[in-house]
Amino acid sequence: MFRTKRSGLVRRLWRSRAPVEGDGDADTGTRGGGNAGCCLGKPGASKPNPGTEAELKALTYSILKKIKEKQLEVLLQAVESRGGARSPCLLLPGKADARLGQQSLPLPLLLYKVFRWPDLRHSSELKRLSCCESYGKINPELVCCNPHHMSRLCELESPPPPYSRYPTDFLKPPDSPGSVPASTETGGTAYSAPMGFSDSLALQEHGEQPHWCVVAYWEEKTRVGRLYSVQEPSLDIFYDLPQGTGFCLGQLASDNKSQLVQMVRAKIGYGIQLSREPDGVWIYNRSCYPIFIKSATLDNPDSRTLLVHKVFPGFSIKAFDFEKAGSLQRPNDHEFSQQPRTGFTVQISFVKGWGQCYTRQFISSCPCWLEVIFNNR
Repeated sequence: MFRTKRSGLVRRLWRSRAPVEGDGDADTGTRGGGNAGCCLGKPGASKPNPGTEAELKALTYSILKKIKEKQLEVLLQAVESRGGARSPCLLLPGKADARLGQQSLPLPLLLYKVFRWPDLRHSSELKRLSCCESYGKINPELVCCNPHHMSRLCELESPPPPYSRYPTDFLKPPDSPGSVPASTETGGTAYSAPMGFSDSLALQEHGEQPHWCVVAYWEEKTRVGRLYSVQEPSLDIFYDLPQGTGFCLGQLASDNKSQLVQMVRAKIGYGIQLSREPDGVWIYNRSCYPIFIKSATLDNPDSRTLLVHKVFPGFSIKAFDFEKAGSLQRPNDHEFSQQPRTGFTVQISFVKGWGQCYTRQFISSCPCWLEVIFNNR
């Protein structure tokens, strides 16, 4: 029987749909079940009902067959690479609905459920990535339905669980005390002040665009490579990415022979996306494993200690708020009294967490982690 290219693309897309619990391929690490984390409101996916699965397949096939071949190729590229390959927007009518049983679903939501999050219930659980053409647009006629231009929204726990509290720790970079020059990955020269802060005036004096943050990569207590100065609104930080540019940790020369460090380094994969947006700085977990974040603006302003927040794969969190950071005043907080600008840093650990719930009490014990230092000038 003669088969068209369109039908072949549709079959490949269905085979590449997101696994659900019971398929045998589901990655429980991508969901919020089990230990409490910062990503809430996600019911665990149950084993699919055969009747519902057949109905979903028929509905998905009927919708995909109405999409142009070029658009199917875009969708397939995004789905098969799991967001690793840069794929353009998939613009489809945003107000079109599809009916699944007694439930009416907007077309974009159905595609997000099929190809990324089977447990997704409402579009309010999603955040559009800043790289998307539909980012910031309100009710456009055509909406990007590329599942990998979206992320799940990470909701903070309230009140926070006691296990995630930890004593504040202070870290000094391997540079000598006092300001010394440190070449950045972008070719400019910044001056690394004590505690790892970079002086934005150094770049401005050379006529370059001032950076909004610098990123340092650490393996346990040792900083690896140079400070990476960020001028662009968005930055990918990764170990291994099929397509894309940014801060590649895999290219840094490391002398660390620890098996744990090497294992975690290999699990960084697609890493994270760091983006400065109108309401703050967002971090999107592109990897297959959780990341752990500590930020002063994620915490309750009245709290005496900071919290470590767990962010699951596929989720985004607003990790830093410039306005909130500028107004933070904690006269009784030891960390803020000793390090007044510590409120302008975010620490991110890949795969391994730290704090009272873990054997690692301090982030300097984590195998692979980042320090993001924001320009507060």
